[in-house]
Amino acid sequence: MAAWSKAMWSHLPSCFGYPLSIFFIIINEFCERFSYYGMRAVLVLYFKYFLQWDDNLSTAIYHTFVALCYLTPILGAIVADSWLGKFKTIVSLSIVYTIGQAVMAVSSINDLTDQTQDGSPDNIPVHIALSMIGLILIALGTGGIKPCVSAFGGDQFEEDQDKQRSRFFSIFYLSINAGSLLSTIITPILRAQECGIHSKQRCYPLAFGVPAALMAISLVVFIAGSGMYKKAKPQGNIMVQVSKCIGFAIKNRFRHRSKEFPKREHWLDWASEKYDKRLIAQTKMVLKVLFLYIPLPMFWALFDQQGSRWTLQATTMDGNFGAIQIQPDQMQTVNPILIIIMVPVVDAVVYPLIKKCKINFTPLRKITVGMFLASLAFVAAALVQVQIDKTLPVFPAAEQSQIKIINLGTDNASIKFEPELGHVDVASMGSTGYMIFETSRLQSLKVTSGNKTQLDTIELPGGKRHTLAVKNNETDLVVKWLLDNVTSKPEEGNNLIRFLNNLPDPVNVTMGETSFGNLAPLSDSNYELFPGGRQDGITVVRNSITCLNTSKALGFGSAYTIVINECSRDNLTVTYSEDISPNTVHMAWQIPQYFILTCAEVVFSVTGLEFSYSQAPSNMKAVLQAGWLLTVAVGNIIVLIVAGASKLSEQWAEYVLFAALLLAVCIIFAVMAYFYTYVDPNEIEAQFDEEEKNQVKKDPDLYEKKAEADSEM
Repeated sequence: MAAWSKAMWSHLPSCFGYPLSIFFIIINEFCERFSYYGMRAVLVLYFKYFLQWDDNLSTAIYHTFVALCYLTPILGAIVADSWLGKFKTIVSLSIVYTIGQAVMAVSSINDLTDQTQDGSPDNIPVHIALSMIGLILIALGTGGIKPCVSAFGGDQFEEDQDKQRSRFFSIFYLSINAGSLLSTIITPILRAQECGIHSKQRCYPLAFGVPAALMAISLVVFIAGSGMYKKAKPQGNIMVQVSKCIGFAIKNRFRHRSKEFPKREHWLDWASEKYDKRLIAQTKMVLKVLFLYIPLPMFWALFDQQGSRWTLQATTMDGNFGAIQIQPDQMQTVNPILIIIMVPVVDAVVYPLIKKCKINFTPLRKITVGMFLASLAFVAAALVQVQIDKTLPVFPAAEQSQIKIINLGTDNASIKFEPELGHVDVASMGSTGYMIFETSRLQSLKVTSGNKTQLDTIELPGGKRHTLAVKNNETDLVVKWLLDNVTSKPEEGNNLIRFLNNLPDPVNVTMGETSFGNLAPLSDSNYELFPGGRQDGITVVRNSITCLNTSKALGFGSAYTIVINECSRDNLTVTYSEDISPNTVHMAWQIPQYFILTCAEVVFSVTGLEFSYSQAPSNMKAVLQAGWLLTVAVGNIIVLIVAGASKLSEQWAEYVLFAALLLAVCIIFAVMAYFYTYVDPNEIEAQFDEEEKNQVKKDPDLYEKKAEADSEM
């Protein structure tokens, strides 16, 4: 049979000793991983800024989606092994996947429901419904093909091509990292562009559309190689057999729970009436490892917050890296970059050094260290968050008012707040920061500038910010109140800009492509939103004279009142009054937490898979792979539970909570690992092989009887 199979596939083309078909599979995997990670990189920001959800709901839906992506591989493996086969499963679910990506791209088109053409969708529920349909289809697609593609690639090699197969898997995983790294760099750049028919908005359709196109290319490339593939027929799924064995053992034990039936050494031994000893012994080994998996989801609960909480944290930070402006979602690239660097360094340098120190760094000890490091990474994130919180502006409570003074004249000004609430001096063309007053106590103010004084009775609404513009003209002292309609710090690193006309003539103001309209003397415009980290040209038209200037670099997350002081031919003079200071904590401060978490991933994830494979029977690697993916899914569900139940108002406190939970779980795992006894599955299976040989000598018809029993099961 083996000789016939080899002859059957011998006509398939090869390249440098490798089946040509694997190159289609590698390109397919690169495009698919680009599609998935590119879409996921911008997902939480799409939830927050397009669908207008708050941080908690955005985080919850993000982790629900990731959990679903790691639950569906079990379904994909069963469908492939028991029904359709790997090739048909990959093609079918890739079509579902591509449709899902296309639906996501359509759902993010602002103009789809923007009938009023005001720049905001008029029917958010339509966009939410399309987004949820798209995400469900993507989760079914990416999860369903996950356990099939690498195994399908391995099927393309002959039994004597172990070296080529090993190299294929190395190139295969390199294509995964390359796809995820490139997409995490590119899609945030696409998102940061502005596009739209009626109004310019963040270009989510492009950020989702490119991954959709890559997924379509992935599908086309995979189908193009169809005639070159070795397509093994479905042979039944070992996970189903293991599940049936466990189910029968539990049911049989329940039936024989009375004392008249003697106890058995292990509860799985109650399956011996129906299943052979080999399957039962193999299932015992698998369950022994799966028991150790119980604490592991807590690690993934922290690890996958890189794409949610840590990305949201980056939106409140300064992304100016000199010549490069880093988008908040691009910080996720730090992890794959460090992975590519650190995996060979750890294998070639760190582990040999530990071995030279005669430290027995067993796989379970490595996993324990990985959990501890992940906990430490969240402590680092909490410390960064504390520094960010110090820079956040304070807004007035309901019974308070905030007042800022701008002196538009050439004389110094003095303002006294009555009754006896203090006074402030403001230099010419200068301004103050916001001062907080109890609204009920603030009755009047006395303004003095030059030789003029003015007393004003005031009644300000509570919970608002106000700017008091003061100007000593040649004829009178002008005092004007401006309402500052800013109730929160600009998000996503954007800036809010408004203009104040300090000229005696009306002016028309444009900044970049945004028009602020006509401004009368001593009047202000509305605030307009501008992307962070860039400079825009300012154009002022006064009495048919056009004045040009370039704005200063505005930073990220700021608000400014730009005062127009002079506009003559070839001369535009403006001053900047800071309403909200820009983000001052640099995104580079996130690198230590990413570094620590990547160290944790290297010793946890890589070692975990290695340990699982070494402790599992050869025919049950897939069962442990499914169990490992399940821990990722459960970890994301834990984020939903903890974030929802904690009710913590401070983000740094939530980081500390997660760090403490993982530290506690780490201690529990260390105790479990201490009592674990390593086994050699090959040695155990060799014993069964020897027993079967001895039985065959006694009963030559044993194999036929066993085949009949298996078919009845």
